[in-house]
Formats: sequence, structure tokens, C-alpha cells
Amino acid sequence: MKLHMIGCSHHNAKVEVRERLAFTPEQARQAMLLLREHYPDTESVILSTCNRTEFYTAAIDPTKFPSHHDMVDFLAQFHQLKSEEIFDNVLERTGEDVVRHLFTVAASLDSMVVGEAQILSQVKQAYEMATDADCAGTLTHSVFQAAIHVAKRVHNETNIHQKRVSIPSVAVGEFASSIFDRFDDKKVLIIGAGEMGEETLNYLRDMGVRDFSVVNRNLERGQKLADAFNADAFPWTELTRQLIRADVVVSTTGATEPIITYEQFQEVETKRYQKALFILDLAIPRDFDPKIGDCVGVYLFSIDDLQKACEKNRKARELEWPKAERIVEKETAKFMADLHHRATGPTIKRLKQAADELKQDELKRLLNKMEGLDPKLRKEIERSFDRLVNKLLHPPLESLRDDIESGAQGGLLDALKRLFRLYD
Repeated sequence: MKLHMIGCSHHNAKVEVRERLAFTPEQARQAMLLLREHYPDTESVILSTCNRTEFYTAAIDPTKFPSHHDMVDFLAQFHQLKSEEIFDNVLERTGEDVVRHLFTVAASLDSMVVGEAQILSQVKQAYEMATDADCAGTLTHSVFQAAIHVAKRVHNETNIHQKRVSIPSVAVGEFASSIFDRFDDKKVLIIGAGEMGEETLNYLRDMGVRDFSVVNRNLERGQKLADAFNADAFPWTELTRQLIRADVVVSTTGATEPIITYEQFQEVETKRYQKALFILDLAIPRDFDPKIGDCVGVYLFSIDDLQKACEKNRKARELEWPKAERIVEKETAKFMADLHHRATGPTIKRLKQAADELKQDELKRLLNKMEGLDPKLRKEIERSFDRLVNKLLHPPLESLRDDIESGAQGGLLDALKRLFRLYD
């Protein structure tokens, strides 16, 4: 059995790198199906958010599994990049480290905003997409279902999620509040109708905003979000006009390239007359050309600009970290123990059964020749045979457990099956 993950996040890669490696939902599905064509026995799940892109793979038979370099090449080729362009920004985790990392991510302990609720939903969506595409399997089912369980434990048993926070709440609270003294008189434009947009609307409404507008490529979906907040929904063709009237813009689309270039913004800028405009670009890839931030009166912030503010949020939750980490460690150990049992259990059981059958045959043959044997001596002979078998089996079984727990490729397990002819 083998578990593997390659990817990048806000911890090790700048937004310029992450946006080149990000997947839209459709791209993630295509990539998983393409990987299955190349490696039919490999399971896969792709988690792609504004802060991370992680490609999880697994296989029961490690001999039919792509190498780390194979996966980096696959990721680069899918995004039409050269492997050497991304290699240094792609982290690798294997075995138990994959399990621990996924549990930490799902529990929002690895998020830019520690305790934010959206990541668990994103993990579930990634797993469900892989399942629907028939790209998940025995191992990925197990580890992702366990990750969801761990996240719920951390949420219920710690205060990490107390005073529910999110990236929009930190962004608006830290940055927009330094530009505007009040929000009840501000016009807010939400571009995109996903969960992040809904989260932002919730927070801004609590801040006193009453004038909302939603622009989305799918007008029906945008209207549904707008109706929930007594806001106005507009078709995509109205984007420029809504940008002209807005004071605050929050953009969260899944576009693969900027929706507003610097040249396009010139038309907006001339009609705003240098009125202050706060733009929170939470999309990966970014929705707004970074050069727009140089325009007079424009305050453009991308996801990476939130790092310092989010660090304050992390420190405020430090007291709950040990408790959350203990849950992750305990659940990781439990999962790995179960995984090791599943990997070695059937083989160990067959080996013990075979040894027991041989022992019983030899005991029967010996005792049949010793009629009238004292019952106590008979029992002692039986115990001696049991101890002999156990002592003979102990070293290979211990070596087998150590081999599997160290994350080895299962070579010893296969050797044991061949040596003792333990066929499935």
C-alpha cells in the first residue's frame, strides 16, 4: 500500500506560483481521469483552493504507482509548464505524513486563517468529485473519510473555531476597516457566487452594509445568492458598470485568467474620479491585474497580502493548538495502525493457520505413538510445540510489521507470501 501527495500552499509558494498550478473543478476532473489512463491502479483526489493545490494519490500495489518525479512531470505537463519551473515549489509527502497532513488541513490547522470553516467543505467537495469520477478507491475513501471525522472532532472538542472566522472576515476587518470608517453607506460588489462570496456577504452584512450587488457568469446562480441577502444580481455584461459605482469589491471567481486587465480598468478609473475603491481579490488565479493596485485611490489586496493579519489570528488560537494537535496525532496513529493491520493481517493469519496445521499434524503423529502418556506430560508437550511455533514466527512477523510501519514498499510482505506459499 502507498499514499503520496505533491502540492503547494501559502506556506511555501507565492500566489504567482499557486495560480499557475491551480485547478478549476473541471480541470481537476480531467486531470484525475487522465492520471487513471496512465496509471489504472492509482487512486487520486485533487484539492485546489485559493491557498493550496494538493494532488493526493494512493495504490494498493506500490509497484504500479507513479514516482514523485512522474507526478511532478504530470502536474507540469497538465498546466503546460516545464517540470523544472515548479519542482522547487512542489512539496512531497508520503505514507503517515500524508495522513497527518490531510487531517491537519481538514481540521483547518494548516489554513491561512486558522479555524475557518470553508476548508472542510472544500475537502469534502474534492473527495466527492473524485468519487463521482470513479478516481477514488479503497485507500482514498479511508483516509478522506477519516479526515472528515478528525475535523469534526477538532471542531467539537476544541475552541479553535470559536468566534467563527474566515478569510473575508480577516481581510475586511484588518484592511477595509483601515480605509473606511463606516460600512453602512458603502456599495459592495461581489463577483462570483461561490461559498467565499456568501461568506463575505454574511460578514459585511454584520458590519452594517445594506447595498449589495452580485455579478456572476451564471445569472441564475448569482440571483440565488442575491435573493438570500436581499441584494441585486446582474449579468456579466454589467460588470464594468457595477465596478464604477462600487466602494468595496470582493472577487472570488474560478476564472483561469484575469477578468479585469489593467487596460480594461482604465475605462472604470476615468469614470470613478479617484473615489476610493477597496478590492479584495480572493481568486486563484487572480481576477484583477496586480498593476491595478497602482491606480490612484485603488487599494487592491490579494490572498497573500493577508498573511500578517492571519498570523495574529493564529496566535490568538495558540492555547487550543496542543489539544487539536493531540487529536490529530491520536487519529493518525489509529489510522496507520488500522492500515498496517489491513496490509499484513490476512497474510499473518494465513501464516499462523498454516503453522498451526503443521503443528497439529506433528503432535497427532507423535502422541499416537505414546499411548498411556501422563495427561500432565501431554499438556507440557503441546505447550512446547506452541512455544516453538511462536518463537519461530516471532522474528519474521516483527520484521514484517517494522517493514510496513516504516513505509516500505511491501517487498518483505511479498517475499513472505512467496516463501511460505501464502497465496490469496
